[in-house]
Amino acid sequence: MFRNDYLMGMIEDMASVISKVFGLKQQKKLTEALWELDDMVRQKFQLNNGLINRLPAEEVIELFRIGSVVEVDRLQALARLMREEADIYELSEKEQEAVVRRIKSLHLFLYCAVNDADRTMFDYPEQIDQLTDELADYGLSPAIEHLFIQYEEQEGYYDNALDALKRLTELDPALAETEGHALYQRLLGLNDEQLEEGGVSRAELTTASAELEAKSN
Repeated sequence: MFRNDYLMGMIEDMASVISKVFGLKQQKKLTEALWELDDMVRQKFQLNNGLINRLPAEEVIELFRIGSVVEVDRLQALARLMREEADIYELSEKEQEAVVRRIKSLHLFLYCAVNDADRTMFDYPEQIDQLTDELADYGLSPAIEHLFIQYEEQEGYYDNALDALKRLTELDPALAETEGHALYQRLLGLNDEQLEEGGVSRAELTTASAELEAKSN
């Protein structure tokens, strides 16, 4: 009950500030729009955008950790604000600033998605899909590709999980080998119908698993 009340309050506050920022963007008041976002970050998270943008995504995540638990719903709220900030920088013709923020926003949304964040709060599948499209021309980090493997498997898109594993192999072969063994083992434990619904076949997985095993020996 407490979580639901908290989420509703957060969603209402976010909707209000995003609506206000949208109006400022329409009026071409981009600096004021950035100020609104920074005020929201200070108010809700006791942080500022300057710090958030300087820190790697992994360290941002740690700022939201209480004991052994990361407050993923608060974290995805920050990810949503970062995406809004990226859009403002794009309107300001500061493409690199926009890209950096979109990459970090994607990283945070993926982390939240695979760590039991509320799915409907900001519709994180849609956020992830849109950010992925916006970043299609840019390379992503091994950490993000690692999260993509987990996310796509969780969502039942096993073919996409294998694609993410291939990308990870190019970036970090050692990590990809470890993740590959575990992924193939999990997928081969599913029935044929589940695999087909996820876009892969048992034969495909068996071959890929055998090739990875041979490469490891």
